Amino acid sequence: MSSNLLDPVILQTEFPDLQLQTSGKVRDVYQLGGERLLFVATDRISAFDYVLATGIPNKGLVLTQMSLFWFDFFSDIVPNHLLTADVDGYPKEVRKYAGRLTGRSMIVQRAQMFPVECVVRGYISGSAWKEYQVSGKVCGIDLPAGLRESEAFPEPIFTPSTKAISGHDENISFARMCEIVGAATASQLRDLTLRIYKKAAAYARQRGIIIADTKFEFGRTAQGITLADEVLTPDSSRFWPADKYVFGRSQESYDKQYVRDYLEQIRWNKQPPAPALPAEVAVRTSEKYLEAYFQLTGRKLDV
Repeated sequence: MSSNLLDPVILQTEFPDLQLQTSGKVRDVYQLGGERLLFVATDRISAFDYVLATGIPNKGLVLTQMSLFWFDFFSDIVPNHLLTADVDGYPKEVRKYAGRLTGRSMIVQRAQMFPVECVVRGYISGSAWKEYQVSGKVCGIDLPAGLRESEAFPEPIFTPSTKAISGHDENISFARMCEIVGAATASQLRDLTLRIYKKAAAYARQRGIIIADTKFEFGRTAQGITLADEVLTPDSSRFWPADKYVFGRSQESYDKQYVRDYLEQIRWNKQPPAPALPAEVAVRTSEKYLEAYFQLTGRKLDV
């Protein structure tokens, strides 16, 4: 299960005859025509809203293949934007790049994306814990007194945010979300988010992982509200090993909290330029991502 720095690390994608639509913190998206998009997950990693100078071996493979697993897992609840991840079935002009696309890419249906991220929290941690200590609330939601760090909420809470390709996402109230997307749509997205989180959390707990919080992105296609982008990956979620969980303190994790902790340790001021990571931090982060993938999916990574 080990990773090493001899593994190819892809920080940028270059396909000269394909039209790049956008390059995000992690993914590069290319237009293919016919309302189809090519998503390619790089090995870039972001922390505190900045892309770091060091990539994480195998990271793009994990993000893509874990998302594919969850798309299938939720297919009875919500449609998704996936068309195919089989490179042999890609258009000819794309297929010639198979060596750089296998395992880290998918062709998806273009969706009209909602300009909000649907965040759900089952446990109080991170920024939510900091806010609760000050105000007794999280994102404007009143919570019981006396909660301890990493403790489960009585019920998962929905805490939407704005979406930012670069820069900081901003937590918003549900009322503000209603203003942005409309009350009926906001209610649908909230209810759907809580439903799929609860299903995933129950499954993951059986596999020895606690999903403390995560975020989903949805768009609208001919199928209606559609699950899109990445789903329940170590980038978009907080995964804790269930056998080591003890509330009242911060938790060990399978996600990029390991990188955040390192950056806090070196007292980075969270301003550009973002620092590079030592080789051992990059390798250990890769191992954590792989551990989460294998434990949740039980599948071999397609490289």
